[in-house]
Amino acid sequence: MRLHCLDITAFGPFGTTQKVDFDELSAAGLFLLHGPTGAGKTSVLDAVCYALYGAVPGARQSGQGLTLRSDHAAPATRTEVRLELTVAGRRLEITRQPPWARPKKRGTGTTTEKAQSRLREYEGPAGAWKDLSRSHQEVGEEITQLLGMSREQFCQVVLLPQGDFARFLRADAEARGKLLGRLFDTHRFAEVEKRLTERRRAAETEVRDGDAALLADAHRMQQAAGDIAEMALPDLAPGDPGLAETVLAWAAVARGTARERLTLAHSAVSAAESAQAAADRVLDDVREVARLQRRFTEARERATRLEERSDSHQEARTRMERGRKAEAVAPALDLRDVGEAEHRRASTAEAHARAALPASFADAGAPGLAAAARRAAEELGGLASARRAEARLGELTEERAGLDRQERADEDVLQDAESWLGTWETTRAAHQACIETAQEAATRAEQLAVRRDPARARLRAARERDRFAKDTDDAHERALASRAHATDTRAHWLDLKEQRLKGIAAELAAGLVDGDPCAVCGATEHPAPARKIAGHVGREAEEQALAVHQRAGEKATEDERRLGVVREALAAASAEAGDTPTDRLAEQEAELEREYGGARAAASGLHTARERLAHAELEHGRRVAARQKAELRAAARLSHRDTLDRERTLLEEELTRARGAAESVAARAAQLERRAALLTRAADAVRAAEDAAQRLKDADARLADAAFRAGFSTPQAAADALLDDAAHRDLQRRLDAWQSEEAAVRAVLAEADTAAAAQRPAADPRAAEQSAETAARRLRDAASAQDAAARRCAELDRLSARATTSVRRLGPLREEHDRVARMAGLAAGTSAENERRMRLESYVLAARLEQVAAAATARLRRMSSGRYTLVHSDDRAGRGRSGLGLHVVDAWTGRERDTATLSGGETFFASLALALGLADVVTDEAGGVRLDTLFIDEGFGSLDDQTLDEVLDVLDSLRERDRSVGIVSHVADLRRRVHAQLEVVKGRTGSVVRQRGVQD
Repeated sequence: MRLHCLDITAFGPFGTTQKVDFDELSAAGLFLLHGPTGAGKTSVLDAVCYALYGAVPGARQSGQGLTLRSDHAAPATRTEVRLELTVAGRRLEITRQPPWARPKKRGTGTTTEKAQSRLREYEGPAGAWKDLSRSHQEVGEEITQLLGMSREQFCQVVLLPQGDFARFLRADAEARGKLLGRLFDTHRFAEVEKRLTERRRAAETEVRDGDAALLADAHRMQQAAGDIAEMALPDLAPGDPGLAETVLAWAAVARGTARERLTLAHSAVSAAESAQAAADRVLDDVREVARLQRRFTEARERATRLEERSDSHQEARTRMERGRKAEAVAPALDLRDVGEAEHRRASTAEAHARAALPASFADAGAPGLAAAARRAAEELGGLASARRAEARLGELTEERAGLDRQERADEDVLQDAESWLGTWETTRAAHQACIETAQEAATRAEQLAVRRDPARARLRAARERDRFAKDTDDAHERALASRAHATDTRAHWLDLKEQRLKGIAAELAAGLVDGDPCAVCGATEHPAPARKIAGHVGREAEEQALAVHQRAGEKATEDERRLGVVREALAAASAEAGDTPTDRLAEQEAELEREYGGARAAASGLHTARERLAHAELEHGRRVAARQKAELRAAARLSHRDTLDRERTLLEEELTRARGAAESVAARAAQLERRAALLTRAADAVRAAEDAAQRLKDADARLADAAFRAGFSTPQAAADALLDDAAHRDLQRRLDAWQSEEAAVRAVLAEADTAAAAQRPAADPRAAEQSAETAARRLRDAASAQDAAARRCAELDRLSARATTSVRRLGPLREEHDRVARMAGLAAGTSAENERRMRLESYVLAARLEQVAAAATARLRRMSSGRYTLVHSDDRAGRGRSGLGLHVVDAWTGRERDTATLSGGETFFASLALALGLADVVTDEAGGVRLDTLFIDEGFGSLDDQTLDEVLDVLDSLRERDRSVGIVSHVADLRRRVHAQLEVVKGRTGSVVRQRGVQD
């Protein structure tokens, strides 16, 4: 990767567009990026990283977006970073624009535009740029794929942060592991460790679950066995050794004991069944004797009762014989009763019919009454035409009344329509006015809605402005305090450094040994070595003061950054809210809300007003149509009424002739119908009474003859002897019961076995029943015991089979658990087989660290004049894990020591060598992508002139691999040694860059 050109606009401290030509700077292979503190040297590197990855390095990546924008930029200037580079043989141009709060084109305030990215490629044959993508995600994926490095790796390899590698030299194994893990992406090995741990836990859970299930089955077997087991189940827990063997052995003993109990239960049931059968036979014999004895006794008692009822039985037989004789007279008696009833009914009907006739027909016979009825019917037939005329007259009257009702209804319709239509114009004007008022309110509500959102935004921005103003004051005070503290700590450190330099001879003299050459002059005699004076300042005190100063500087930088963030937010809020007080903006916004609510309420009635006007127009049309129809009906009624009046006059004349003295023809017809009906009914009643009297006389003669032939002196005697069905059935039932009872008693008394049982002593069934019940109870108890024993055996067999299956299934699971647990312990470094307690990820990182140490040593030897060599160590540190140790071998002493013992200058060039070596290894790891441009940020101020020359020689040697190195430093001596320079100059209106190439 080689950088060609960088354009920065409104980014960081640069308020205007600044251009950096890396081709010119890289011509010498080594160039210097310098400027005063806070001018923006690191911001140039931030812009390179932001162009490539859309984010800035390290701690600066928090709070991107609007915070990347320069406070010195004009409001209409958009923040933009454009980088032109060559990577993998392709010349690309990347343009990045973070989110931007630009001024609104209309009105006041600002609006935020989204971030934008663009990637172009230069096509040599065409001599033009070709657009590749404008998607943030696609641009990021393309650059990451071409570079083969993530943003963290790029910031660690290309933008070499010296402070990070100095801490890396002094860090423990855990901190080194985190950094190397980010650079070499060894998280997959950590995932392997995690996966093995999860598999071990899963296998352990399966084994424990299997043991728990096996123990549960064992406890169920213990419950099923009850008290038959000769030995108790041992107290075991899941995971205990020998669990399966113990459970299976105990189950075998329980099954054997249960089968012995089942055999004993079978024998007990057989004995109980034999005893119950014998008791049942004895009980059956006793019950049979007792039954026969009771049967004989009951038969003797029944015979005695029959003798006592013999008289009543004879009387019933006599009565039954007289009833049978009377049955021959019964038809004549029934016929006489029917004739008498018919005669009474006919006489009564004749009397009622004659009572309804006029007195002139009181003694008339049936023929006279029939003749009078015929005459009335003939007169009634002559009134049929008159009755139809009378019915028609009624219809004409009702129709005439209907016309009058219609006329009155039409008059009401006409009057109502005229009244409603008279106010139509006023009503329509009122509805139209309501519609226009609602439309004006809707227009007003739309206008207020357009003004409401900006008012809300300004009020919200004003409140943020007030809050940010307070936060700005607080941040400014903290920044001033941090800056003053940093200045004090720097002065204190410089004082201590100066004091130490004054007494440095005493430190050197402390290491002199007689006979050994002096490190300064080479003499082997030391006649007057310098002595430490009171208040001598040592290296530890100086380093402690330097550490305090560095922490104070970092805190001051962080407070300055926070102040810038708050000021940028305050400026954005002030630009949107303006100078209007917040209270005044709140009042304006509330007033707009009230006006908007009122307009919305008024506009909500527009739809209702339109519906009311539509309904009124429909009603107007209906009223007009109703008035027209009523006028047409009135004209038609006049001619119809005249026709009805003429027909009515003709009918009334005809009816006057037909009804005579009656009120109406219908009344006259009713009189004739009633007379004809009465005469006809009377004639029929007279004839029916004469017929009934003759039939009664014939029935009396037949009854007297039938009673004489049946042997009765009078018909009444025959009637008294006659039995009804109920009495006959009762007598027959009593006679049949007597006969059946007599036959049954004789049969029982004639039975031989019954008579023989009566001669035996009285039987005692209760004692036999008790013996049988005792035998049955013993059989039930024995059967229950047998069933319980059988169920116990079956349950123990089932549980034992399931336990055996569980043991067989657990065998492979235990083997897998042991194998996975061994592998997980080795990978996690907790196993005893892992002597150095090295995790899998640490092992991989140790190999990478060994490569880095070898690559760094090649440059460290040149920088230290062959004195120092970096070596990797996998020794354990205390009780921790091993694998990521880093030592330095001092060729002067021949000893290997920890890198934390290096001095400040030694730490710098050791960390620089480590950074360059790490860059080579990460580059190879990333697929061999060429890194033609590198940056080294600060750290040169701690070197003396000779060491500085050696370091610059090493950096200059990087040109052998066609690399260019940019040094970021404010050390004044470097300006004389490095000719190609990029100077960042800060000012009140923002920073600018000044570039000087080799030819300058």
